[in-house]
Amino acid sequence: MENLFWPTMGLTFRLALITTLLLLLLGVPLAYGLAHWRSRWRSAVQAVISMPLVLPPTVLGFYLLLLFSPENRLGRWLEESLGLQFVFTFEGLVLGSILYSLPFMVQPLLSGFEKLPRELEEASYTLGKSRWVTFWRVLLPNLRPALLSGAILSFAHTVGEFGVVLMIGGNIPGQTKVASIAIYEEVEAMNYPLAHQYAGLLLAFTFFILLLVYGWSLRQRHALEL
Repeated sequence: MENLFWPTMGLTFRLALITTLLLLLLGVPLAYGLAHWRSRWRSAVQAVISMPLVLPPTVLGFYLLLLFSPENRLGRWLEESLGLQFVFTFEGLVLGSILYSLPFMVQPLLSGFEKLPRELEEASYTLGKSRWVTFWRVLLPNLRPALLSGAILSFAHTVGEFGVVLMIGGNIPGQTKVASIAIYEEVEAMNYPLAHQYAGLLLAFTFFILLLVYGWSLRQRHALEL
């Protein structure tokens, strides 16, 4: 049987990279809006965003499978009208990963926006800068630690995800079979050497990611103390 170790790992990291980039595009304005939103509905929106932190991933994957199935009206319309299919496709993996990793991006960014001194915005507005210029030239440069933390955590979380990607993507080699699914499959087949390869690489990767996050946080803390 063809050795799909590296194609599977490549697919896994490609999924994580695409998911992280899309989460940055989605998470930054969402976190900014939440940080400045004063409404009784804010708690409800935050609860929805944070649900994947406690919700079993198979639950989210199950409802995505039902929602985008060709047997469902929405899934059938997307496929017939727009040519989009999210069930058992790489695009479905991306969609599921975005939804499941969203809180890992939004929460660090929201915390970062809330910790920024209000004086930064006020000074920028006083100098005649627009809201758009203030956002890009003043706020985002001061948000780099939160951006890095959100990106790293989202990437790592996507790499390790199992339930959502299995439910909506299935197990198609070269298309939807990622490393977490491959480990389960190899253990079921009692192919422990190959399972060790997948698990060992993910173990080393996870340690490196956490080391990077904690090292960055420590450097930032020391820089503030100086």
